[in-house]
Order: sequence, then C-alpha cells, then structure tokens
Amino acid sequence: MPRHAGAADVLTELRTATAGEHEQVETALGLMDPLLGRERLVAVLTRLHAFWTAAEAGLDAWARRCPTDAETVAWLQRRRAHLFAADLRALHAAPDTSSVQPELPAVEDTDQALGRLYVLEGATLGGTFISRHLATLPTLGPGVRLGAFSPYGAETGAMWHAYRRVTRERVAAGGDADRLVGAARDTFAALAAWCVPRKNPVLLAPRRRTPSPHPSQARGGARTGPSLGTGPAA
Repeated sequence: MPRHAGAADVLTELRTATAGEHEQVETALGLMDPLLGRERLVAVLTRLHAFWTAAEAGLDAWARRCPTDAETVAWLQRRRAHLFAADLRALHAAPDTSSVQPELPAVEDTDQALGRLYVLEGATLGGTFISRHLATLPTLGPGVRLGAFSPYGAETGAMWHAYRRVTRERVAAGGDADRLVGAARDTFAALAAWCVPRKNPVLLAPRRRTPSPHPSQARGGARTGPSLGTGPAA
C-alpha cells in the first residue's frame, strides 16, 4: 500500500509545512506595496533572478538524469530565470551574471525535484496578483510589462493543476512524500534566507503591506497570497 493511502493529501502537507517560510518571503519582498518604486523593484528582481538561476540549475541536472520524469512534469516549459532577466532589461537594468547565488541542496531524485517545483510553481499563482499590481504602478513607465511573475498567462491554472496531478500520482505510486516535502521546505528556507534584506539599503527601505486577497478573489476559490504564494493545497 502506498505510504499516503488514507493519510493527509501531499499538497496539503506541502502547504502546511512551508507556511512559515511563505510568510517570511512575502513580508521580505513587499511586492504589493502601493508605493513600490523602480529601484526597489530592480533590487527584488535581481535577487529573484539569482535564486531562480540556482534553483533551475539543480532541476536541469535532475532532468538530464531523469528525462522521462522531467517530460512528465513539463519541466522545460516551467523554466523562467530568463524571464526575470528579461524583466530587468525592460527596466533598463543589467541582469547580474556574477557567481553570487544562493546555495541550494542538490536535487537527487524526482521526489526532491517535485518538492522544489512546488515552491517555484506555486509562485506563479501569487504572481498573477503581483503582475496586476505592477501594471498599475506609474513608476514603471509607459509600455513596461513584466512577465516573470505570471509566465503562463491564461494557462496558469492548467499548469498548476498539471503539477498537482503529477505530484499526487508520484506519491500514490510509492514516491517518498517525506523527501518531497523536505525538499520543498529546504527550497523555501533558502528563498527566505536569500530574500532577507540584510544590508541592502534598498531592500531595507520601509514599505507598506497590502492585505492578502480574499480566497474568492482567486480563480476557482484558490487560496493564494499576494506575493509569491504557494497555491491551493487541493
């Protein structure tokens, strides 16, 4: 019998296990600040670009070892570090190509890959709110549209549902849910640590926080945060 037969749903476990880190990241980034300026947005995008570059490198290595599993979860369509770089260029900022990146654990197997993807893919749900908010900011200038926060457009829900299906099927077939959840926690902890303002004066600037939207505001009643939300558990 699979480990989680009759037990809590793995997506619910993922959401519960990463709730603290999710809140920490959301607070640190402050992307829903109505007074968000270009300089601070560039600083945040620079941090996220470096993080996604490092996180995707680990997943690329896994995909080379497990190409069938990578294709099942449509890994190539989910890569988006290049979109953060494009957004920086749209704001007339050069993407940081230095070797300074967060340290993330290696992705050893498909369970850990799906755990890391939970963090990266869940961010696309909260990202839809961020994209709408950023489009209202006069500081971005006319004609500037950023794409990294909502890379799938109208397909956002479908991509998230596909990830959930693959993850549940993996666990139902005997995948190690503990390794999957542990990888998600490690990834989220690394993201939270990387996004802490530290000594960056731009990231340390005071900002106002907008309350999370009511669950009914998300498509299909999905519970998402206004920042890098991790998506609904079911």
